[in-house]
Amino acid sequence: MRDSRLTEQRNPKSTKIDKLDVLGIVDLINTEDRLVAEAVSDERQAIARAIELVEKALRAGGRLIYVGAGTSGRLGVLDAAEMPPTFGVDPERIHGVIAGGYQALVRSQEGAEDHPEDGAEAITNLDVGQRDFVLGIATSGSTPYVHGALSRARELGARTGFLLCTSPPAALLSEHDVVIAPLVGAEVITGSTRMKAGTATKLVLNTITTGAMVRIGKVYSNLMVDLQVTCEKLRDRGERILSELLNLDQPAAAALLDRASGDVKTALVMAHLDIDREEALKRLDAAGGVVSMVIGGL
Repeated sequence: MRDSRLTEQRNPKSTKIDKLDVLGIVDLINTEDRLVAEAVSDERQAIARAIELVEKALRAGGRLIYVGAGTSGRLGVLDAAEMPPTFGVDPERIHGVIAGGYQALVRSQEGAEDHPEDGAEAITNLDVGQRDFVLGIATSGSTPYVHGALSRARELGARTGFLLCTSPPAALLSEHDVVIAPLVGAEVITGSTRMKAGTATKLVLNTITTGAMVRIGKVYSNLMVDLQVTCEKLRDRGERILSELLNLDQPAAAALLDRASGDVKTALVMAHLDIDREEALKRLDAAGGVVSMVIGGL
């Protein structure tokens, strides 16, 4: 019987890929990849809903928790890992859960996805509750580990969402607070969902977390003012942000950043309002961390 999942169907455009020269392979893959952004765009309303759910969870002191297996799980863990250095988010506030554990990040643990009870156990171990939002990622829509995790999350009162790349059944739509389904079409290599489906997943996750970070005040204008100055690259970026926004030379920006204990957002408020670090932190806290509510526009 033919598999009804879009992610498992054969792509008629690539049936002769093994006969193409190298440039022909590149062109074929690139042509198919161009379909991904449009498929993601078709899901813009669902993605916006997911951003609202993440924002609500984070503002309430809850968490965003990704759950996936294989490529889907790796992409969730990657997105979660990038949030603390980029936006200064507490690492405990955004989690990535992958079937098979963290060893599955570097070596395939394909059988790990077949056990819904393991997904449920992972959610229980995270002490998931009503303030959390759990987003399952399974491009095929059928991964037992993910379904088990989401079922347990709902039992515990969490909001849930599902990201897949095939047409969602009615039951899935009714079970979750949001379902995101970019239909990228059959893969160039049948069933290889690390390709178009994986690209769509990365685009969706980028949009969800970036949108949520903007909404909770981690961005001022289009600058990452809540980044953590944990390495020379990020320190340089922080100094350049302060230099640009406050019209300071590099030594002055560096000194200001030091007085703010490496916190770009705090440094910005200190300089603009001519106040000390403690007062800047108080005003940011009162404004929910949103810089524009403290200093307006520069």
